[in-house]
Amino acid sequence: MTLSEELIWRGFAAETTISDPKALDERKNKQFYFGADPSADSLTIGNLAAMMMCACFVRHGYKPYLLVGGATGQIGDPKDTGERELKPIEEIEFNKACIKKQIAKVISSDDVTLLDNYDWFKNIKLLDFLRTIGKNFSMTQLLDRKFIQDRIGEGGSGISYAEFSYTLIQGYDFYHLYKTYGVDLQLCGADQYGNASSGISLIRKLEGAEADVWSTPLVIDPASGRKFGKSEGNAVWLASEPAILPSGEPSKNYTTVFDFYQFWLDQPDDSLEYLMKIYTIYDRKIIEETLKDHAKAPEERLGQKVLARGATEVVHGKAAADAVAALSEKLFDKSATYSDKDIENAAKILRSSPLGASLAEDLVCTGLAESKSQARTLIKSGAVSVNGIKVTEERAVVNAPAILKRGKNKFAVVC
Repeated sequence: MTLSEELIWRGFAAETTISDPKALDERKNKQFYFGADPSADSLTIGNLAAMMMCACFVRHGYKPYLLVGGATGQIGDPKDTGERELKPIEEIEFNKACIKKQIAKVISSDDVTLLDNYDWFKNIKLLDFLRTIGKNFSMTQLLDRKFIQDRIGEGGSGISYAEFSYTLIQGYDFYHLYKTYGVDLQLCGADQYGNASSGISLIRKLEGAEADVWSTPLVIDPASGRKFGKSEGNAVWLASEPAILPSGEPSKNYTTVFDFYQFWLDQPDDSLEYLMKIYTIYDRKIIEETLKDHAKAPEERLGQKVLARGATEVVHGKAAADAVAALSEKLFDKSATYSDKDIENAAKILRSSPLGASLAEDLVCTGLAESKSQARTLIKSGAVSVNGIKVTEERAVVNAPAILKRGKNKFAVVC
């Protein structure tokens, strides 16, 4: 399968300046750049979709230039609804370090160049930028964008000059990479196509050269109909444990490996093909055979298991995917018993906490309940089990390391 064929088959094709996708197969300059702003200390599976598209290009021989927006992150990509709150510089620096590792892990290559646009913007003088870049950027294309019209039109929230300039800053990134490295292709999510196009305009005006953009559609959550992403309140994070923030507090932007695996395991049958193509590197034969076998006995959820293992392996590695798949099988086996070794291994994957004074306290400390009163209600209603045994005594105490379960699929360990 050629690159163009795989991109179309996996659904990695939205707006683009390339009229014939087959041109990507024979492109002489096989380089691209992909960027992400450090708006949080972890990326999400919404970001992961575009990164999987980039990984597809890498598998077909393209060299990646991966950019973390230390400069653009200080401004913030304009939203449809209103101004973004500016983040402290130290928070941006911290976020950059976190997401650089995530991007490089997913878009793995023996020949990758990691970049930060702050490295060139910190030395640019305002008047030089306005004379050289601003003078060659047409505002017409920006004013034509619907979200800008909504923001500045009657009843709109307005827009600051800083956010209004964001697209010019990102456009300059493309121009800079073209001049410095000869990069003439930018990959992005469909929501960034307009900003990416700004770079094409600058390259054409200042260098008399042509450049291209290839974008991929935003991924929609089959359950809610909303896009995957932190702004939608349904974030599934790529970080598997909380980072320690500059303030000393643990970050809340993480999804344990088990919860990550469980997210994919919970997907409906009619979304399996769509999600497998995007979030795994399985080829056409494996996906088609999996779907065929799944259809024979949907109740066994073979397709969900293959999807969950494949997506988890991409983000967390094969060893973690194997371990969480084995743990999941055991946890959902109603006849299973747990040895000390089983509990020890589970503690490496599930949320865990030291033994508390009561089961109710254990539920709160592990995050399975929001308060002791809620925990006691859950226990009394029969929604809690300890090592596979249902417990209904509100004042129950766990005296040894154990696996706790709340409801159908929420687990944690006390040890």
